[in-house]
Amino acid sequence: MLIDTDVLVWMTRGHAGAIARLATLMPWQISAVTYIELAQGCRSKTELSQLKKGLAMSQTQVLPITQIVTERAMALIDGHALANGLQLGDALSAATAIEQGLPLLTGNKKHFAKLPGLNLDVFKP
Repeated sequence: MLIDTDVLVWMTRGHAGAIARLATLMPWQISAVTYIELAQGCRSKTELSQLKKGLAMSQTQVLPITQIVTERAMALIDGHALANGLQLGDALSAATAIEQGLPLLTGNKKHFAKLPGLNLDVFKP
């Protein structure tokens, strides 16, 4: 299961449902994009350190943006950016999930619902 950024954000805000759902998924798998988004949201070196410790405690595997993931994301953007407003981070996360054969756990169903080949596991906050 590939965990989308929004579910991890819900967890950090103390959402009981997100905490419970993520507890069932050890070890975690996230896209490099998710790591970058989370790190970018940190407001201090302390928060960044806490993020890294939390990810390590969850045995998080950060899946890279490979050439094939890039090509898949480009195709998704070509087909869905204009029609559905698909954004870069979501395209890369979706492409990672598709290429790894993993379902994507997300609370943002509308961002991903129309993407072919993507198996969604929708988290409802």
